[in-house]
Amino acid sequence: MSGPTPVLLGVRHHGPGSARAVTAALDQCAPSAVLIEGPPEADAIVHLAADPGMRPPVALLAHATDDPGRAAFWPFAEFSPEWVAIRWALAHDVPVRFIDLPAAHSLALNHGGRGRPSPVPAGDALGSPDRSAGPCAAPRLDPLAALAAAAGYDDAELWWEDAVEHRRAGGRPGGDALAPFEAIAEAMGELRATLGESESESESESDSDSGCEGGCDGGSDAAREAHMRLRLRDARREFGDGLAVVCGAWHVPALTEKRTVAADRQALKGLPKVKPQLSWVPWTNRRLSRHSGYGAGIASPGWYGHLFHAPDRPVERWMTTVARLLREEDHPVSSAHVIEAVRLADALAAVRGRPLAGLTETTDAVRAVMCDGSDVPLALVRDRLVVGDVLGEIPEAAPATPLQRDLSRLQRTLRLKPEGRERDRELDLRKDTDAARSRLLHRLRLLGVDWGEPVCSRGGLGTFRETWRLRWEPELAVRVAEAGVWGTTVDGAATAKAESEAVGSAALAEVTALAERCLLADLPEALPVVMRVLADRAALDADVAHLAQALPALVRSVRYGDVRRTGTAALGDVATGLAERVFVGLPAACAGLDTDAAAEMRGHLDAVHQAVALLAEAAPAAPTPSKGPAGPGSSGLRGRWAGVLGVLAEREGLPGGIRGRAARLLLDDGRLAEDRAARLMGLALSVGTEPAEAAAWIEGFVGSGGSGGMLLIHDERLLALVDDWLVGVPAEAFTDVLPLLRRTFSAYDASVRRTLGELVRRGGADGGTAARGVGGAPGFGPDLDPERAAAVLPTMRLLLGLDTGGDAGGETDGGTGTDTGVGPDRDTDALTPAMARAGGAGR
Repeated sequence: MSGPTPVLLGVRHHGPGSARAVTAALDQCAPSAVLIEGPPEADAIVHLAADPGMRPPVALLAHATDDPGRAAFWPFAEFSPEWVAIRWALAHDVPVRFIDLPAAHSLALNHGGRGRPSPVPAGDALGSPDRSAGPCAAPRLDPLAALAAAAGYDDAELWWEDAVEHRRAGGRPGGDALAPFEAIAEAMGELRATLGESESESESESDSDSGCEGGCDGGSDAAREAHMRLRLRDARREFGDGLAVVCGAWHVPALTEKRTVAADRQALKGLPKVKPQLSWVPWTNRRLSRHSGYGAGIASPGWYGHLFHAPDRPVERWMTTVARLLREEDHPVSSAHVIEAVRLADALAAVRGRPLAGLTETTDAVRAVMCDGSDVPLALVRDRLVVGDVLGEIPEAAPATPLQRDLSRLQRTLRLKPEGRERDRELDLRKDTDAARSRLLHRLRLLGVDWGEPVCSRGGLGTFRETWRLRWEPELAVRVAEAGVWGTTVDGAATAKAESEAVGSAALAEVTALAERCLLADLPEALPVVMRVLADRAALDADVAHLAQALPALVRSVRYGDVRRTGTAALGDVATGLAERVFVGLPAACAGLDTDAAAEMRGHLDAVHQAVALLAEAAPAAPTPSKGPAGPGSSGLRGRWAGVLGVLAEREGLPGGIRGRAARLLLDDGRLAEDRAARLMGLALSVGTEPAEAAAWIEGFVGSGGSGGMLLIHDERLLALVDDWLVGVPAEAFTDVLPLLRRTFSAYDASVRRTLGELVRRGGADGGTAARGVGGAPGFGPDLDPERAAAVLPTMRLLLGLDTGGDAGGETDGGTGTDTGVGPDRDTDALTPAMARAGGAGR
């Protein structure tokens, strides 16, 4: 060692320059032990950092044993100085110890952190306290900004890159590798001395808001430094003075202060404690980013990783990597682009007085040369390279909960590897492997581990296909630890949680949704409990809206049994009974509703209609004669539902939107004749009906997007009724119904609206004759247009082979020739009316 006292290596928590400097310093001083800023409970598992299966970025996860949601992370990247020091110590058989405040205290102090688990180290990248939380907190103290300002830099990150991160070695050849750390320690000492008084005042004013992000609460910075000094004393007694301490640069002056043991122990007296459990978990570059909310985060982990690994020519290698990415995304980038981008980046660095082209210069060069000045491809470079999607790996020997081990086993068996990048995965449930993957993802969602999110499938609407958007986040390790209270396997834990949620649910819709999730997750042991609760809730719930809201999810569950090969007979019986109760109570429930309640009930009407159709297909009921308004041919479940719709369509006093929607559903199902539909519309749009009520009926009948518009296009009698009613709306009432009509017709496609406009315009030009279907087929002109038909006759003759050069007055040869006698004239005469009518359609 170079002296009798421990070597204090003040670093930035994540930086390639700091990491290289730490390696050079450790090689020079060859310490007898290495002390790292981190939770001492991790001493038992630090040896796993040398395991070949450990690939950064990784993190130490600490959570309270009795409350796994109370957790904190200590992340490490390959270019983190602490990680480099750990790997150096393990490679040289040197003891390594953590000296920060124990996780038992930091987790207890962080009792309010019930949201996303926070990473530590604390404050900013140098370990300085963060005083930005809370309405009364003092301004944040940023040592980097103070040092950068002293050096004449406006940008603290820019100064740190030039001074530290762009250093290609731990000093000049033959120089003192400890000199940079001595300079940093001196600078931090001056900062603490200068700002000590204001900092002391800040601590007293914002005691409840200061300290480290994930591990400490108010006043914990002094407690952390007191604990570091105590651990340093213990290490000197055990290993001698030949120690190396790697910690945030802000803490270096505090570790050299002359404090008594009694004073440091007094600072730790009375701190709350919990029983912690520590493990290694994978981390991601994205979560190392400052934008993720990590106080010690950096803006560009991917760029820093590149600087750390590039043996030489970092700018040239970076530009080559960028070009490769852009070419993979079909952007035209050549070798000439790379050469010019490197030249431009170097020129910008020279103009700006920087020792090496940094991320700012390389980004400007990439934008100008490779992206043609556009930020669109540049955003891809930032996302994939500057930040990156790297997900770390941990060895199987690392400690983990039984549930985590079972999840890892299933991930390997199903070849479903966690990835940091967001990916869409399409599953075919007819395949055993894909069905097992679907079950796993659904079970994890039920446990609150949202590794995957179901999205709409691009391949079709079949129930045998699922599309998942997968992305593994480090916090999911905490969710897995929390779910461990339900069981030791994914299947057992999901079953136990489903049973508990079923018993604790209060609303019928919650139980039906849970039943659907149990079927999707294939939890046969949980279904009996869920079904019992479902039957009880359904028997006690008399609210038709609740029953109608619960029915669709229950029917979907019945349908899933076909493709997932699960038994759904009991669910089918419950769904049928629920549907019958909806049928009985729906007409009375639709009476006396205001506008908002009527709109909500109309949504329930659509959902129940679809559910009944699916239920009738999945579990067809025996035919039952029906004498309802739907007609004598009604039978079975769908027939009874058609009878209910008939009652709703014809009953006076119900909201117009519900009556119109019921009529439309009957018409779509072929259970309402067109003449009858026109009569219902005529009654709804009669003079005695309030304009607002009539407008609501129109919205219910044709307000379903494109299908409603196509109905008016193909049945111009209905269009004429709407047109006549709209023309007759009084001026004083037109303003009131206009928003409702605008909402109805604006949902149509532009082509549908254009066609409707043409039909209405043509009807007005012809005195309404065409619009009412008089004098011709709907959609066509009332008379022939011989001139327009004659224009297409030469083309039609050519297509039909009537002008292929046959003898005049002769007969055709084999049906391919033509003559100028009676035959061709007869063919032409036969074509003319059709062509003329087709021409008339466009008038």
